[in-house]
Amino acid sequence: MKIKALLLFLFALLSIQNVNAGDEQKKLAVTVYNQNLGVIKDVRTFSIKNGESTISLTDVAQFIDPTSVHIKLEGAVLEQNYQYDLVSVDKILQKYIDKNVQLLGKNGELIEGKLLSSYGAQVVLQKNEGGLLMIPNINEYRFSVESLPEGLKTKPTLVWTVSSPKTGNQDVEVTYQTNGMNWHAEYVALLNKDDTALDLNSWVSVENQSGTTYKDAKLKLIAGDINMIQEQPTVYMNGLRRAKTMSIEADEQFAEKSFFEYHIYNLKRPTTLANNETKQISLFESNNVKAGKKFYYKSFNNYGGTIQGKVSVVVEFINSSDDGLGVPMPKGKVRVYKHDGESVEFVGEDLIDHTPIKEKVKLKIGDAFDIVVEDKQTENNKITDKVFEKVWEVTLKNRKKENVVVDVEKYLGSGWKVISSNFDFSEKDSQNIQIRVPVKADDETTLKLKVRFTN
Repeated sequence: MKIKALLLFLFALLSIQNVNAGDEQKKLAVTVYNQNLGVIKDVRTFSIKNGESTISLTDVAQFIDPTSVHIKLEGAVLEQNYQYDLVSVDKILQKYIDKNVQLLGKNGELIEGKLLSSYGAQVVLQKNEGGLLMIPNINEYRFSVESLPEGLKTKPTLVWTVSSPKTGNQDVEVTYQTNGMNWHAEYVALLNKDDTALDLNSWVSVENQSGTTYKDAKLKLIAGDINMIQEQPTVYMNGLRRAKTMSIEADEQFAEKSFFEYHIYNLKRPTTLANNETKQISLFESNNVKAGKKFYYKSFNNYGGTIQGKVSVVVEFINSSDDGLGVPMPKGKVRVYKHDGESVEFVGEDLIDHTPIKEKVKLKIGDAFDIVVEDKQTENNKITDKVFEKVWEVTLKNRKKENVVVDVEKYLGSGWKVISSNFDFSEKDSQNIQIRVPVKADDETTLKLKVRFTN
């Protein structure tokens, strides 16, 4: 009966707190950044008295940054407190040191006395009838106390002392930052038969681990790399994260626009972000985007010997309206599929950074199975103390049934000059050159390159 009474008391307390601090919510907006940051704007109606009084707001995020809170009301804010000492068995027992408690054993025996110590799962009790009771594991007992200790909260709460010029209801706008919120884009690309075009679907995954639920909120997503000061995180609450859940919502639903030096995506309808939930929402869908499959090999063999290299398979496309796309692409993972004649199969994935319009997207899908590289340095000659000449032979063996072109990128470093090459080359930058090497089906081609270096 004592336990039942305690539960009823706690339920009643929760109800009272929700009435006092859960004033009518008028608007709720959530802006999520892809850097573990959310900005919450909560507009609620409070009944505020003339002169000095106290108002409070529950249901704030568990990982709120109290220093980021901004409150807007008719009047002045004199003081703000963030109260996060939440109810738990351990907290209640600590508050009841040197006070009377009741213990109920597994067999129904009732023990009463003064709580002398509570540490971890162990307690020491001075029994009313005399003597000490030392319990090494409190999991075998149930506790009953008279009331909830002062200062403990059932929910994180912002409390303000305000001064108002009048009595009555008014809308109060509260804005704050919280950790535990993130979003990222995910893309699914389906290549056509000859790898010349692809269908591209984009989703955003919004993660809410902030410690509270945002119901019917206006959702905005910010894409871009904002500058943030890195500080040691402060943990205000105890608790274990529950398993993630996932909801998937179809159709393109975001309106995109430029914002400062970033891009902002506005969801066109309200949505609920439940705590410990990952929500997926369609961002855009584009069909028949022009694309191309290319083969790349990068040579770093500058120290002699022979290297058996790998040729990368890359899918490229231009993010432009002329090529069937032309939308700002937030950074994220791109998964690539292709139909093998019977079913759609996964062929590889890559990460992309934020990609503006008219920029090229390069996706490394994997390494070519049927193209083999033998990368050999054949000469390393000293001409003078400061001049050296090196010769390479890069043999590309094509075991495929069709002709291919391999783009070879050769790292040279500094102070170089190409003396001879059996294929045309171009300068990529001050340290690298690029050479396009055609290789016929079931054949091989050798690139011969001679370079002079001056120190």
